[in-house]
Amino acid sequence: MIDMKYSREVLAAKENSRPIVALESTIITHGMPHPRNVETAERVEQDVRDAGAVPATIAVIDGRLHIGLEADELTALGALKGVAKLSRADLAAAMATGRTGATTVAATMIAAHHAGIAVFATGGIGGVHRGAEQSFDISADLQELAQTPVTVVAAGAKAILDIEKTLEVLETLGVPVIAHGQDNFPAFWSAQSVHAAPLRMDDAASIARAHAVRGALGLPGGQLVANPIPAADEIPAANLAPIITAAQTEADRLGIRGKAVTPFLLQRIFESTRGASLDANIALVRNNAHLAARIANELAALH
Repeated sequence: MIDMKYSREVLAAKENSRPIVALESTIITHGMPHPRNVETAERVEQDVRDAGAVPATIAVIDGRLHIGLEADELTALGALKGVAKLSRADLAAAMATGRTGATTVAATMIAAHHAGIAVFATGGIGGVHRGAEQSFDISADLQELAQTPVTVVAAGAKAILDIEKTLEVLETLGVPVIAHGQDNFPAFWSAQSVHAAPLRMDDAASIARAHAVRGALGLPGGQLVANPIPAADEIPAANLAPIITAAQTEADRLGIRGKAVTPFLLQRIFESTRGASLDANIALVRNNAHLAARIANELAALH
């Protein structure tokens, strides 16, 4: 039996059949400095509410899976140091041993599905890391998208990744990749990349219907909705390319591997852009929360 706790807001939403949007917690514990992490998490939750849905920030606290955090729990989590970063491989072990951990995209999808939540907003998904042909460093997020029926709204894959290989793996796994409102796959901090998106949809209703039809067909897995960062908030890809290359070269030189790679690269990029990457990150997460809430509302209308 899963030791799972709903926040008061999420429980009321479930009882009244209101649309709910799942939110991950690694953005709180691993993605931003304190106290900006807490401020951003609160703002993103409010963005979901403003768009007509209920936010459910997911985390493991003392071994208990929380679907939605109370205000004091979110504040406390944001101030903790050394919080575990939980993916598919770690989630059950952390719960069984009473640990506290923040959920990645994969773990958040698993928890959301168990809680009956069909839509999840995040910043960017994990994917195939550069040099994966030697390291085999491929995020569990991709496999999760292939097997867990949750629609994930993200600003594409994180720009530190090999986007071309990430799209190839998603195609192989049969994951629908839907660009929202444009033909190209967005590149996280940048609205455009050189890669064409496999699918395009321009409104939340179409995305919701696609989710529902996949379920009716009995197809496993979810959808990736690639939602470009607003143009006013983006960092041009040409400006980022040399910064990302330098950060990756340093990570290789230092022998940084596995889960440590992404936070190391993001910190180096934050320093090199003098904080602009963090501002862009916040803008894109908020933008994704708005779209996810609209999709959740459309799904609720279908049911």
